[in-house]
Amino acid sequence: MVTAVPLPPRARAVRHLGPNWYAAVMGTAVVATAGAGLPGRVPGLRTACAAVWALSLVLLVTLLAARALHWAHHRDQARAHLLDPATVPFYGCLAMALLAVGGGAVAVGRDWIGERNAVALDAALFTAGTAVGLTAAVAVPYLMAVRHETGPGQVSPVWLLPLVAPIVSAALGPRLVPYLPAGQPRETLLLACFAMFGLSLLATLAVLPALFARLISGGPLPLALTPTLFLVLGPLGQSTTAVGAFADVAPGTVADPYRAGFTVLAVLYGVPVMGFALLWCAFAAAHVVRARRHGMGFTMTWWSFTFPVGTCVTGAEALDRHTGLAVYDGLAVALYGLLVAAWATAAVLTARGVVSGELLAGPRPAPSAPRPATARTTSGAVR
Repeated sequence: MVTAVPLPPRARAVRHLGPNWYAAVMGTAVVATAGAGLPGRVPGLRTACAAVWALSLVLLVTLLAARALHWAHHRDQARAHLLDPATVPFYGCLAMALLAVGGGAVAVGRDWIGERNAVALDAALFTAGTAVGLTAAVAVPYLMAVRHETGPGQVSPVWLLPLVAPIVSAALGPRLVPYLPAGQPRETLLLACFAMFGLSLLATLAVLPALFARLISGGPLPLALTPTLFLVLGPLGQSTTAVGAFADVAPGTVADPYRAGFTVLAVLYGVPVMGFALLWCAFAAAHVVRARRHGMGFTMTWWSFTFPVGTCVTGAEALDRHTGLAVYDGLAVALYGLLVAAWATAAVLTARGVVSGELLAGPRPAPSAPRPATARTTSGAVR
């Protein structure tokens, strides 16, 4: 008879650690990146942003190690995550966490680790994040199509996560363009980012109508999933950020008329999309207020309030650079204030949940009484 070897305490603690935890890394990194791009100079802000970026790097390394333990000791649970349509989309968060920390290295981390080290770190994380993101953008929809049983009533904003990852690469890749040799290397990276922009944008446009139809015909999302409505801001704000980044690096990278075309695109695309982002922000906020009144408590989905809003901050900053309108200065500052408040709230409540053990505990046993069908969607993905 073979006696089972007890697992180390650290290995037992990570059994229910899902890929959704990478959202905390994304939300922390974007606070640093967005803050570094704000108009004007606020004393101490850049130093604070560098500190927040360093925290995001520590969180990333810690989570990568914890997830490695999870895969090593809890492969049954890891496979269950892959087969769970409510959890598998969160694998897009891994790609975006790598990309967000890498982009923050060049944006603000270089103040502490030096430009050369920052570029090397960004290049490594950009390469890894882009590879993971492109894989997730294909593999997750494939699994959902051929292995999962989903219907129109199960459409959720989290379906966007693997599709948004390539547009994060598109927005952050241009930071590396100036560090490449002039000529084909620079142009290749820029146009590759532009291709990922199109890939992600068109895939997102295929999902958004189904999501909106689900909300109108099926009613509000379950309370714990309501914050994920803010995930829709991700592709909107990040695509606006991306076209602004293309215009920033187009001079010296591509010749006219393409150089001028990128500048035109930054405004003619960014302005209406940012308008829709503000509309959706108000729509999602109304749903959250309703859910809060109906008893919505804290779950890891509250991190949905951070990274998507951060992309709208960087989108507004891009529009400020390319239009020169003071209104986008004010919009960026106002949204950044919301971002910092949301990040601080989510960070404090997450830390409290980790210390108490509640967030790392397994799903609670189902009660004996029947539950509404819509309540089951938060069993594993949001803890």
